[in-house]
Amino acid sequence: MDLQDTLAQKQVEITSLTSKVEAVRQQSQSELENALIKKEAAVQNELAQRDQKVAELTTQLKLKDQEKQLQLATVQGQYEAQLKAATDQVEFYKDFKARQSTKEIGESLEQYSLNEFNKIRPYAFPNAYFEKDNQLSETNSKGDFIFRDYQDGTEFISIMFDMKNEADTTATKHKNADFFKELDKDRREKQTEYAVLVSLLEADNDYYNTGIVQVTDYEKMYVVRPQFFIQFIGVLRNAALNSVAYKQELEQVREQNIDITHFESDLSSFKNAFGKNYQSAANNFKKAIEEIDKSIARMESVKKALTTSENQLRLANNKLDDVSVKKLTRGNPTMKAKFESINDAMIK
Repeated sequence: MDLQDTLAQKQVEITSLTSKVEAVRQQSQSELENALIKKEAAVQNELAQRDQKVAELTTQLKLKDQEKQLQLATVQGQYEAQLKAATDQVEFYKDFKARQSTKEIGESLEQYSLNEFNKIRPYAFPNAYFEKDNQLSETNSKGDFIFRDYQDGTEFISIMFDMKNEADTTATKHKNADFFKELDKDRREKQTEYAVLVSLLEADNDYYNTGIVQVTDYEKMYVVRPQFFIQFIGVLRNAALNSVAYKQELEQVREQNIDITHFESDLSSFKNAFGKNYQSAANNFKKAIEEIDKSIARMESVKKALTTSENQLRLANNKLDDVSVKKLTRGNPTMKAKFESINDAMIK
């Protein structure tokens, strides 16, 4: 091989190697670019997730801040409401005391409560009964007012009210607890569900000045200040209103129990009557069976007599078949001579 051919061959090899190097370079560059693209996408995705997390944390912080502001507003509102209630109570007490004379002490609170109730009776309590408790119980006791409310003819709430007021100049100051026992007795004797003492007693006692106080020593008993009188009726009424459906269902169950009692009573009467009829029928059936047995016995006797007669007739018939001239003339010369003469005549 000459030098020219060798150079040509080397040039071909160089070209081939150059092509391979270029292919490897391009492949490496492509892989590098793809890796960079993936890395950039991962970075962008991580940044997006971080941005989303930051946004969520920001939103949560805003919500927490709003919740805190709401709680603060709620507490402030409750405080202002309590402050207003206390202020209203003081003003009410001052005004109430200023407008009443010594002669009106005791009855003025009752009249106030009745007036307040009648103001809203037509639209708030259209089916309710709220009247003075004028009927003495068996123990010569009574409350001040009785409240009862109805729905579809079913009583779903009842309250016994007692109103207590006292002048500031009264020498002996009463306490609310002085009237709990009597109020509970009135509630039970008049068969009401709740007992409520509407009281202006112990005006400086913060425990009762909260407005509504539950008396823990007595069942379903409360003490309220007069300005909460109507609101508390509404609270008890709305709570009891949810029980109307249950009370109606209970009444239906009671009626069903009465129906079942009537059914069981009717079934028992039917069983007793059926038992008597069955016993009578059984006795008659027994007598009929006995008569049938007697008839069968008589028929058996007749059958036996007929069977005996048949045997006698058969024997008689057999004897008749056995009758002959020889037997008939045996021991009778006259009949023998007679038969012989008849035989001779027949021969001739």
